Formats: sequence, C-alpha cells, structure tokens
Amino acid sequence: MGKFLVLTLLATTSYGFAYAQEGASVSFEKWISLKSAGSPIISPDGKTVAFTITNTDWKANSYHSEIWIWRTGSTAFQLTRTQGSNSYNYRFTPDGKWLSFLADRGDKAQIWLISLQGGEAFPITDEDDEINDYEWSPDGKQIALTKTESENKNEKSSKERYGGFGVVDEEYHLTHLWLLDFSLDSIQLAGSLPCYDTKADSSKKKMTSPCYKIPKAKRLTEGHFNVSGFDWNPMGGEIIFNRQPNPLINSSMHADIASIEAATKKIKPLVSNPSSDFFNGYSPDGKAFCYSSAVDDSVSQYYKNNRLFIYDLATGKSKEIASGIDEDKSFVKWTNTGIWLNTLNGVRSSIYKYDPASGNAEKVNMPVELVGSIDFNTDGSKMVYSGRHFDQLQEIFLEDNATIQLTTMSTQINGWNTPLNEVIQWKSKDGANIEGILLKPKNYDPKKKYPLLVVIHGGPTGVDRPDPVPTYVYPIMQWVEKGAVVLRVNYRGSAGYGAKFRALNVRNLGVGDMWDVMSGVDNLIQKGIVDSSRMGCMGWSQGGYISAFLTTNTNRFKAISVGAGISNWVTYYVNTDITPFTRQYLQATPWTDMEVYKKTSPMTNINKAQTPTLIQHGEFDKRVPIPNAYELYRGLQDRGIPSKLIVYKGFGHGINKPKERLAAVWHNWQWFGKYIFGEIIEVPIE
Repeated sequence: MGKFLVLTLLATTSYGFAYAQEGASVSFEKWISLKSAGSPIISPDGKTVAFTITNTDWKANSYHSEIWIWRTGSTAFQLTRTQGSNSYNYRFTPDGKWLSFLADRGDKAQIWLISLQGGEAFPITDEDDEINDYEWSPDGKQIALTKTESENKNEKSSKERYGGFGVVDEEYHLTHLWLLDFSLDSIQLAGSLPCYDTKADSSKKKMTSPCYKIPKAKRLTEGHFNVSGFDWNPMGGEIIFNRQPNPLINSSMHADIASIEAATKKIKPLVSNPSSDFFNGYSPDGKAFCYSSAVDDSVSQYYKNNRLFIYDLATGKSKEIASGIDEDKSFVKWTNTGIWLNTLNGVRSSIYKYDPASGNAEKVNMPVELVGSIDFNTDGSKMVYSGRHFDQLQEIFLEDNATIQLTTMSTQINGWNTPLNEVIQWKSKDGANIEGILLKPKNYDPKKKYPLLVVIHGGPTGVDRPDPVPTYVYPIMQWVEKGAVVLRVNYRGSAGYGAKFRALNVRNLGVGDMWDVMSGVDNLIQKGIVDSSRMGCMGWSQGGYISAFLTTNTNRFKAISVGAGISNWVTYYVNTDITPFTRQYLQATPWTDMEVYKKTSPMTNINKAQTPTLIQHGEFDKRVPIPNAYELYRGLQDRGIPSKLIVYKGFGHGINKPKERLAAVWHNWQWFGKYIFGEIIEVPIE
C-alpha cells in the first residue's frame, strides 16, 4: 500500500491542493506550505544581512532552504539556488566580499562561494567525504572544517565476509578537524583552466600552462575522540574545539574543551570537568572564551539551569557568570559591549547583556515578544535577529539606530481566520502556578460553551507561546475556526519558569503533569467556557507520554491522540538513545526502584483505560522507540478500547516531510472529528 493511501492523489486549489476539511477556510496543504525565514547573519561592516527562506516542495516531498541577501538601501533577493538540496551553514568571508555556504550539488556537501552581487556559485572544496561544518580563519587564508571518517578497510572486509551486523554503542564513525589552505586566485584558475592526470594534453604535447586543482584539506586532529563545535581565535593561529569520546548522544556528557595550534597540530587540554563542557565563543581580543558546563553534575543537568563560565587563556582560570539569571542561558556572542545571552521568560524571550568587568547582567528591551537567533557585526554596533510578535510569523529584523524589518513573511496569513490567543494562569492540585495559552475563535461568544481540545508540548523542557498558526500535526487553527477552543499547557517541567519549576516533575512524571492539565481543564469548565462532554487531548513526544498517561488514568476525555509517546518507562529505559534522561527524572533505574517506574508509567493502569485512542509513531524512532506504541496499542486492543496505531514508514522521532505530515494531520482531524464533533470523515484520496 506504500506509505499512505492518502498521499497519492489530491485535488486542486490555487496552491495545487484541495481542502476537504469541513468548517475551515484554510486547507491543510496551504497551512503546511507557509514559508519561513530564519538564521540571519550580518556582514563584518554591518551593511549586508544573509538569512534563509524555507518553503515546501511537495513534488520532492521535502522542505527546501535557500539563502537570501538584504543590503542597505535595497530589498532582499534570493542569492542561492541548489536543485534537489539545501544551501546552508553560510558565512561571510572575513573581508565581507563573498558568502560561503555548504551544499550538496551532486558530489556530497562541499563549500561553495558566491559573490554578494549574485551570479553563479563555485566550489572551493573537493573532498572525498562530506563536509559537516567549517570556519574561516581571521585572515581568510585558511578554512578549518570537520568531516566524518568513512568506512575503513576492516569494516568493508568484515561486511563482505560476515554480512551486516552491529555492536550496540560501537556503531559510529568519528568526526575530526581538517585544515584547508585557501587562495581565491588558485580556486578561480582551477575552474577556468584544463587539468589532466597525465603530463600531456589531448594533442599529446606537453602542457605549457600550469595544472590547477582545488586543493585538498589536510587532517588536523588525530586520536580516538569526536570533534563537535569549534572556532578560530580572533587573533588567528589557534582553534578551540569540543571533543568527546564518540559521537553517540550520551557521550556528550563527557565532552571537554581543548585547543590546537594550526601550524604545529599541538593539542592543549583547557577545560575538563567530570561532566560536560562546551565551548561557546571567544572574547573579541582572543584572550578569553565563554563556555557552558555541568561541572560535576551527571545526575540532574537535564532539568537544572545550565552554567556559564569565562576561561582566561593566560591564567587558565575560570569564573562563573550570570548565575543570577534563573533559567537556561543561550550564549549569543561576545562583543566589545559585553556578552549577549538569550533566555526564555515564560511565554516570552529575554535578552541580557553581561558586563565581564562589573559582573552585571542588564536586561535589554527588544521590540518583539519572541527573539530567535541573533548576530552582530564586527564592532557590535549592529544587531540582526529573527523574531516575532505574538500575532506574527517569524520575521528578520535589523537594529541600526532604529528597528528595520527586512522580511514580510506575515503577509502570507493576511485574511486568514486565525484564532485569538490569550495567556492564562491557574493553580494546579499542589498549588503550583501554571500558565497556558487559550485559543478562541474570532467570533467567540462568552455565553456559549465550546468543545475543548488540549494540545500538550514535548520536552518536557519545551514551552508553548501565542501563535497565529500553530503548526506540526495538529490542525489547531482549523479546529478553532470549526468551533472549538484549544488549551496549550506549559506544565511543570516546561522551560521559561525557572529551575525550581523545571524540577517539579522529578519522580513525579505523568502524575504532576496530569494535575496541571486537568486543573487547567477544570478552570475553563468553572468559567463556563467548555462543554465538558466534548473534550479531547493530544501531544507529541513528552506531550504524547502525558496524553498516554491521561488515557489510562482518567475517563474525562472523549478521545486522545498519542504521538511518539512513552507508554512504559521500563520499556523506554532499555530502548531509548538517551537512557540518562530516565535515570535523572525518575532518580533511579528499574532495578533499584521499580515502584517509581510503575507509578509514572501509563501501562500500569491500562485496565482502567476507557478512552478511544489514536497512536501515531515513526517506524525508526530512536528517542522514543516504537515498542512503546505497540505496548499501548496491544493493551488497549485487549481491553476492547477503540484504538488505532498508525506507523509512519521510514521516520524517526519527528514527521519531517510534508506529505506524511499532511497524512498525520488528516488522521488527527478524522479521529477527533468522529469523537468530538460527531462526524464521519473520509480522508480524501482524489
């Protein structure tokens, strides 16, 4: 039957697709096809901004990103065009005259160079293995890059003799640093002059002109470790990098920081605490750098605030900074004016500028409620960032004495019947203050009681914010237009509310989460907003787990959808690729405290389940392996509870292709249409 019958044929609208959903004016296809802008960077002189615009390619069943350019005094234009792949990891050259980027244009990902005026891009690397990442040296004469080792001779021989098998925790290839000498003149000659493998040209005469080839990178780091983030010292000659035992996700808990001299390949260990250390960025003078570290904590860093430090290269000493900010702090950049940090603050963003001299962290007022990625020009006088107001799509902004909006992505939803977003608060069962987003129709009538759909975010350290067109696989906008209200709960453990709040679900997963969701539901019922006889609930990942917990611990919902959710913490613990997550949140293994695993597992109370449940899961999910889905499904089936398990073929933890995402949206629309709206919905196939 292929991936899904629903994917084969679709009728036509102006976007090339049909909308067959009742009660909604915007089709799922049009909603999924919204373009997005992000990842802005600014040139050294502050006069040029590069950013990406991502659109939906239905024919290729993918999301496609290309680089756009904005220059002072002009409108933005598309700079790159990579057929069948993306243009990404872009950098301005140190002289600010060119833009480099990674793209796979038929021979694995290579570094390409293009003029800021436009024109054709040309490759400046010709590596046998794909390039993962790269950074220019300050003088522009060298490029540091990372590549992952390819299959070696022993692996090939073993496969030929014994076929395919793998040893758990030993299936990986290391990533290392390489160094490429760069000369623009030589690269351009390599693209314009012929080059032969022999000493004679095609007429059998000796060549009279030199043979120019794109140079190959030379390996810089050696050893049994894996290189991740890295950067050049602003003064040149030295590269700082993160290293860990291997590329497996749990190995990051043992990451440390080292430097290497580009000329001599001499490696010097710098920061090596018992737990994870990660380089963030250099000071402008190259005499210090900022890093994040869990120091000696390997049992609670999943839910505690991260810690930031400054390392002095001359003395080798570290000092902690910004400890007074009670949230995870994302390093942005160290400029001449200070260290810039981005944090969550409830449903908003907060930007801080930390002064290394005084130790003070100043909160910076921003013109939008939500700020994404940020960049500064060389002297720190101009800032570019992605962000939005609560009622906008994400835009690109430039701060240059005044705020300049560089994109107009929000015009895509002009005229759409988007929901009203209201930030609400209530108290949970144990008195904890909980915040959430209530979405109402624009024609909301306070005298009317509405069906309620609860949508729960993942994480658990995610956070929901007001959004005119909430996305992924739940058609929130269309449900609201159809005549429902939607509650998005920032339950205990969510980011943005401080370390104490994030730790409230430790050894209380599911149980405390249910308190927060159900107290929010009861709050809306008490206010006369909700028809309690027509309520549904859903979520993905941790939201899927909470939904599964509600399936087996309450009968108040008429329908539930569990997306990539955990059904049994023991099953999860022995299958997931992030085993420490379970040990930290439950503070035990199954073999040391089976009771806490039972208390927090949806399957413990499967015999109490009564709610019709849709289960959605990726076939190759490593984060929440699919046995969790089968376990819940089999338990519900044995109990005779209406249930359906839909497996999305070839996918991991997320549904990241538009056609399968469209299918998942329809599956939720169909499920809740039946149990909440009393409709029999056929998924269109023509």
